[in-house]
Amino acid sequence: MFSGIVEEAATVVALNKDQGNLHITLRCSFTGELKVDQSVSHNGVCLTVVSIEEDAYTVTAIRETLERSNLGLLEIGSKVNLERSMPLNGRLDGHIVQGHVDQTAVCREVKEAGGSWYYTFEYKFDREMAKKGYMTVDKGSVTVNGVSLTVVEPTDNSFKVAIIPYTYQYTNFHQIREGSVVNLEFDIIGKYISRIAALNS
Repeated sequence: MFSGIVEEAATVVALNKDQGNLHITLRCSFTGELKVDQSVSHNGVCLTVVSIEEDAYTVTAIRETLERSNLGLLEIGSKVNLERSMPLNGRLDGHIVQGHVDQTAVCREVKEAGGSWYYTFEYKFDREMAKKGYMTVDKGSVTVNGVSLTVVEPTDNSFKVAIIPYTYQYTNFHQIREGSVVNLEFDIIGKYISRIAALNS
């Protein structure tokens, strides 16, 4: 489990395709603290460390993950948001994040606002999935590229988030432009509530 509080934006240093899989090698400041078999969130996708060599480590994304997320769009030099799993005695500074990306969204607008930024994201709307909690609500939580954020001005298929300078600098939000594809994970609590409501209707 994760909290959506990104530790670092790591740099992709190698990409190797292996049939339907993609081996992603990244360099980050805490590589020396990682171990093989450890779970790490990459742009909101929970992946397992499969090898470590000096200051870089490798994870593998399977075909389904590549089709559901933006990891298949990575290039050498891309920044990837990282978060190690949350310890049971840690503080939940963001919200409960599983590391299971639900779908992608496209950035439709980036608007500077006195030192901060408003990002508008649009995603494919499915009414049946929305009934199951795959949606956003005003002031609710959503995970964008692994970052826990508060929803502003949601519609059926879009929402806005406000990004402060710290988040802009230390995550890959500074690389997101109009047309950029991001990963979404909707709030797991909302999904459970929607499921319970459906069973009781």
